[in-house]
Amino acid sequence: MRTTIKHLMPLLCALLVATVAMSNLAKAQGKPAEDAQNPAFSYDAAEIPGAKPWSSENFANDPDNFQFAILGDRAGGANPKGTYERAMDQLNWLQPEFVMSVGDYVEGYTAKPEVMKDQWDEFDSIIAKLQMPFFYVRGNHDINTPITRTAWTERRGPDYYHFKYRDVLFIALDTEGSGSSMAPAELEADLSEYNDLNLDDPEAAKAFAAKVNLIPRVSEIVAVEPPEVNFQEEQVAWFKQVLAENEDVRWTLIFIHQPVWNNPSSSFQEMDAALEGRNYTFFAGHTHYYDYDPIKGKEYLTVASAGATIVHDGPGNVDMLTWVTMTDEGPEIAGIALKGIFDRKGLDPAMFDAYDRTPDPDGPAH
Repeated sequence: MRTTIKHLMPLLCALLVATVAMSNLAKAQGKPAEDAQNPAFSYDAAEIPGAKPWSSENFANDPDNFQFAILGDRAGGANPKGTYERAMDQLNWLQPEFVMSVGDYVEGYTAKPEVMKDQWDEFDSIIAKLQMPFFYVRGNHDINTPITRTAWTERRGPDYYHFKYRDVLFIALDTEGSGSSMAPAELEADLSEYNDLNLDDPEAAKAFAAKVNLIPRVSEIVAVEPPEVNFQEEQVAWFKQVLAENEDVRWTLIFIHQPVWNNPSSSFQEMDAALEGRNYTFFAGHTHYYDYDPIKGKEYLTVASAGATIVHDGPGNVDMLTWVTMTDEGPEIAGIALKGIFDRKGLDPAMFDAYDRTPDPDGPAH
């Protein structure tokens, strides 16, 4: 005999009545009530039958809204107070989904492969403490001599790359390609010799610096307007291709070492123009000083250092991390002073030694 909806109606009605009765019984017995819009949230409906002691049940728990951190420069001072190392603990307390960065991880400026190996071994041991992925971007300290460039390729791989995460495009650009060095070749050689001497004999290093007039020569470069960074044609073409292949992402985030928009070259202007019509945000480092530039209705941010030498005074002089929450409307961005992050045990007096730092006029270059 064929069963029809008409025959099933009595059974469906009975099930409906039973479901309502069970729901009312659960409420009467004080069992949790669930919000259909937020099934993760429940409360005792018998205990709170009327007015609610909370402002809203619209929780910020959209699974597509993710959070990540950005860490600034460590090198250009080689983190003498252990600031960068401490930031690893702080990031683990905050639990971002991953950590982005903007370059300058090792001091570089060495002609000795064994010194470069030691520097990267030290940095890798620091990053190994993180409980989440860490993404690299090339900085000038990381690839400023042939030895350091070889080490980067062996340890970190490509000069530039991209990936997608939850429909957001992440692009890591390279400002340190051929011809973009901040320092002339003879200055790079003198910095390498100074750093190598400083490992074994700081007094000899100091005497060498005085002999070759090193600090004033470095300061001269730091003091002038940032140089133009001329991106190679290959990288410009790659950048355009990545954009063309990812037209429908909800946002594009670009990470770069030098804030090249402060003195834009024609090649950067070409890349910047390729972003027309899409939502995007730039992040850079290098200056060891926080800066915010709204350009053409978009945001271009230079994050401050996380241990590198402080070379300026002012409100942007802060050891920090940048906390980004990606939403459908774009990134919500918060700068967090590392000094303000402490664990459940309370304030650690050692933090103040790490973060209460002043500008060093004799510090190394960016």
